[in-house]
Amino acid sequence: MRLTIALFSSTLLLTANAASASGADYIRTYGAQGVNLWRLANQGREKDSHLIQRPVLVVQDNSNIEEPNEFPDQWFTQPIDHFANSSDTFKQRYWINTRHYTPGSGGPVIVLDGGETSGEDRIPFLDTGIVEILARATGGVGIVLEHRYYGKSIPVSDFSTDNLRWLNNDQAAADSARFMAKVTFPGIDEDLTAPNTPWIYYGGSYAGARAAHMKVLYPDLVYGAIASSGVTHATLSNWEYYEIIRNAADPTCARKLEHTTLAIDALLGVPFAKRFIKSLFGLEDLAHDDDFISVLESPLGYWQAKVWDPAVGSTKFDQFCTFLDKPILGNGSVSSLPVGHKDRLVHFPGDIKLDFSILNYAQYIKENYVSQCKTSVEDCFGTYNDSSFLATGLDQEWRLWQFQVCTEWGFFSTAPPDPAHPRIVSKLLTSEYSSKICRQAYPAGKYFTVPPMPNITAVNALGDFAISADRLAIIDGEVDPWRPCTPHSDYAADREDTILQPFKLIPNAVHHYDEYGLKNISDEPVEIRKIHGEMIVFVMEWLKAFKAPGSQ
Repeated sequence: MRLTIALFSSTLLLTANAASASGADYIRTYGAQGVNLWRLANQGREKDSHLIQRPVLVVQDNSNIEEPNEFPDQWFTQPIDHFANSSDTFKQRYWINTRHYTPGSGGPVIVLDGGETSGEDRIPFLDTGIVEILARATGGVGIVLEHRYYGKSIPVSDFSTDNLRWLNNDQAAADSARFMAKVTFPGIDEDLTAPNTPWIYYGGSYAGARAAHMKVLYPDLVYGAIASSGVTHATLSNWEYYEIIRNAADPTCARKLEHTTLAIDALLGVPFAKRFIKSLFGLEDLAHDDDFISVLESPLGYWQAKVWDPAVGSTKFDQFCTFLDKPILGNGSVSSLPVGHKDRLVHFPGDIKLDFSILNYAQYIKENYVSQCKTSVEDCFGTYNDSSFLATGLDQEWRLWQFQVCTEWGFFSTAPPDPAHPRIVSKLLTSEYSSKICRQAYPAGKYFTVPPMPNITAVNALGDFAISADRLAIIDGEVDPWRPCTPHSDYAADREDTILQPFKLIPNAVHHYDEYGLKNISDEPVEIRKIHGEMIVFVMEWLKAFKAPGSQ
């Protein structure tokens, strides 16, 4: 059988479908292409969450909280610079859950670090997620603490390079420490500050690394900490992110992605074929090949959007894989053939032969990404115009996590270093390409200059893969694309799982699966119910040993 399609056949004219928002929202992308997709997703401030790509954090929809007024904004005054003699301050926002608090009971404070997003996105964890679960079990107070610069905890008038100089690990850690030591909660008369009250510090992803770091940096204030998917290993090249996806995805889908990647890289190396393959994806006018392939890798970010709770999780990765196998011209018999089989090939002029899954891939990109572009594709998806990344207004929220990436965390998306290694992203995805946004977006200021490469030593010096302490729990997901940057990385030494130093890997879990919860734990999937039960047990055991300083 031979499938033949003329280059501009009407069967390749793809309908542009409007994107729809979902309950789970991708946030804090990085890389210049990520900024482009962030802009498209925020056209008119209407967020189409499926557009924003790459290694990111998925947050829970907060629209289903039964009593939205139960958690009003609270504020705590912080210095802008903890390490200088300055009187400049800002207001840090937080929220409190006192449902299970009984005065004088000695219950803990469970604080969830808001991480690199508005703290409002974390309120569901205060309502039904891990904070509520642990507060209910321990009779404690639950807190969500918004990270400096995010949400409404903004200490500056714009996000220029100079004004971002206080956005770093040390300042953020000092915020949390001061909050724990000095906060007075509304409606609560007794002193619940650390260290006289046991504080359990929880975080997921970047915030998970912060939870681990807080236990190391401020052991007298942080009685216990839980690092969920905590990326305690900062790195310049984060190629393993895609390796987890390649190995964990449905094998048939993974083979299609590998085949597509190799085929497109080969075609980009042939001048007459280059324009053809770009036109197939609706991106023929995109000048740079690395910009082209960076758009194509965008759907891979859907993997991280998987969550066990269907109310907040995304099935878009699986839908994407299904789309790749859609029968071409109604011929379903070829779908079961191995990718690259001669009967799956579509023949084009110039002796170009493509597996039909590549045509489906092209259609998917056109429908879900290119269709969102209202100007030119170079304007929407080009990344070589430095001036397009220089806006510093407070609405340019992408500048925050990107700044942290550029200064301390790295995590630049790349292809595997070994060109012979199987891959699902193009060889054109290099550190140079992924990191150029750091040079484009943050020109040197009067008081601060972004370093040539991130100072990842500032992160890794706090423990890296081996970070540990008594009453520090490490919890990760088996198929989390961020696992290679956690203590459960294949590069890290294995550990014993104990009550004092829990070390737990959730089977088939993606990103900080334990952070999500249901009002009735018994309704949760068995692996989630199991990890929540274990977390309650080890926290309760920790609390049995608590003694306030100076007590007998």
